[in-house]
Amino acid sequence: MQRNPVSKLLLFGATGDLSRRMLLPSLYGLHADGLLPHGLTITGSARSDMDDAGFRDLANKALDEFLPADRKNEGALKSFLERLVFQAVDLSDPSTFKPLADKIGDVSGGLAIYLSTAPSLFESAVKGLESVGLAGDTVRIALEKPLGYDLASSRHINDTVATVFPETRIFRIDHYLGKETVQNILALRFGNSFFEPVWNARGIDNIQITIAEKVGLEERAGYYDGAGALRDMVANHILQLVALVAMEPPAHFDKDAVRDEKAKVFRSLRLIAPEETPNVTVTGQYSSGASGGEIVKSYTDELGKPSNTETFVAIKAHVDNWRWQGVPFYLRTGKRMASRQSEIAIQFKPVPHSMFQGRGGLLQPNVLVIRLQPEEYVQMLVMAKEPGLDREGIRLREVPLNLSMDAEFAGSRRRIAYERLLLDLIEGDQTLFVRRDEVEAQWTWIDAIRAGWDANGTKPKSYASGTWGPSAAIALTERDGVTWQDD
Repeated sequence: MQRNPVSKLLLFGATGDLSRRMLLPSLYGLHADGLLPHGLTITGSARSDMDDAGFRDLANKALDEFLPADRKNEGALKSFLERLVFQAVDLSDPSTFKPLADKIGDVSGGLAIYLSTAPSLFESAVKGLESVGLAGDTVRIALEKPLGYDLASSRHINDTVATVFPETRIFRIDHYLGKETVQNILALRFGNSFFEPVWNARGIDNIQITIAEKVGLEERAGYYDGAGALRDMVANHILQLVALVAMEPPAHFDKDAVRDEKAKVFRSLRLIAPEETPNVTVTGQYSSGASGGEIVKSYTDELGKPSNTETFVAIKAHVDNWRWQGVPFYLRTGKRMASRQSEIAIQFKPVPHSMFQGRGGLLQPNVLVIRLQPEEYVQMLVMAKEPGLDREGIRLREVPLNLSMDAEFAGSRRRIAYERLLLDLIEGDQTLFVRRDEVEAQWTWIDAIRAGWDANGTKPKSYASGTWGPSAAIALTERDGVTWQDD
């Protein structure tokens, strides 16, 4: 990939939680490892009335709080903070953009802008940037989700940004795509010859994708109650995982080939008709219960008002193409669940004939588990014979073949997903960023589900905090003779 690094980086929302927890530590990590371009300046911006020294102090405190102890280096910290400057901007006030342009100065060497703000401010932000010469051919922009709440609002946002920035200079972020284990899905599929012959409807029975959280609302009440689990998690993270699992082999590892194949998957998702919605989707909302050894409140008690927002959703989906015809994709996400885990479970079809059946040997289908968090590993569940003389019959048992990323790559530092994405933004590589046609195909599928819920008057079923969601989610798979892959 031909790299085209910029000389300047602009962070909108630089004093916010995402910046303090993720962006500034990620940029420091890249700086400490000598990966940032020499002389790259980082301009922070927010509504806060702050000078350069104040921003450096804020960044220093954030790094002290969120950096691992073994990553703190006084020399690296000092030189990193010297890269930082600050200029206050009110995105809704056009007059505040001129001082920003003066602060940044010449952008002929390239400027990357990271827009971590409410989508309602995107239009005024891009218009303001354009008005002061910060949107020309040498400028690229990254957009932090959410990018709308349905197809219409997403199109409005994309149309707004597209009036100023062409698609080749827009970087839409889904931070899951920056995770090492997510990228390893591609290495696992397309770097090993033994998977491809069975990675299809002839070899795979079903696929399960789970993103389970133990937390409740935390500080996200305002956003989350207007979004719900379907928009918050399925519309981006989970569907991106579906695409990586289901896509055809790209010819090259580049922004066009990879994203072309992902977009084909999204366009192949079977739209769920209103009459089918009650049969293939389950919604839930957590009630009070025990989580992490503590008694926790219900969603509505945390929110402080009644709500029909779903905090859990399970879906039986299908990808209608040659490779995946008839293979169900079971998708599940929720808050206040039994454990925190993100994983993909690929259940292969059983062997066509068991030679052990007459001797008491029972076979289970092979399962490939790709765990994304909290641990990162790939595990293959295979059948093996238990030791013994077999006078009472042959005993077979499922045993795991484990590849622990932490153990196998113990000498390599595990990077924050945002490190990879920020470096790719700075260098101009769009491969791990989401293209407009992907976003719109995702929303088309999501909107059909929500229309089905509205048509059927669907209300979320209650489930106790600390469990795996409503009992209807278990029935969703067990009707097909499938069991969720739980810990």
